[in-house]
Amino acid sequence: MLRRLLALTIVALASALPVIAAPDAPTKTSPHKIVVFDFDLIDDSQEGEMNGIRTDETQRLVLISQELRRLLKADGRYEPVDLAPVAAEIERLRPMYKCNGCEDALARKLGVDYVMIGTVQKVSNLILNLNLFIRDVNAEKITRGMSSDIRSNSDDSWMHGVRYVVKNQLLADKQPGQQ
Repeated sequence: MLRRLLALTIVALASALPVIAAPDAPTKTSPHKIVVFDFDLIDDSQEGEMNGIRTDETQRLVLISQELRRLLKADGRYEPVDLAPVAAEIERLRPMYKCNGCEDALARKLGVDYVMIGTVQKVSNLILNLNLFIRDVNAEKITRGMSSDIRSNSDDSWMHGVRYVVKNQLLADKQPGQQ
């Protein structure tokens, strides 16, 4: 009987104490949604002046654009958004590096705060530069720039260039709006 009375007293006292909630379980921060435009080619080479854009280079632009999105998604800090709703506008406005802020309007239509623009600048068939820029849509300015030199005009060298920039610059402890 005494045990039962003691148990009831403990229950009564415990119910009178304020409830202390356990802290929420740690959650992974949600990734930054980002518009990732396909890379554009800036061909400053004599070959480009004479022959125009090469089919293999056009295919490489698609290849590295897909790889960039894959790497961002795999890392989890960024979530590239679907560009289909604004695809016609993108084609009309290309190249994106020349549109003078028009990418902000496209990003707003998609409900996104950050835009990534990529270029491959071809100086010659041996010297190319891969560049990535992150633009903060709300601030209406580029907040980060990254670059890698490529010393060969091949699928492997372009892929190596985009992987290098992502691993060693973009994802090296930086977030979209950081310098």
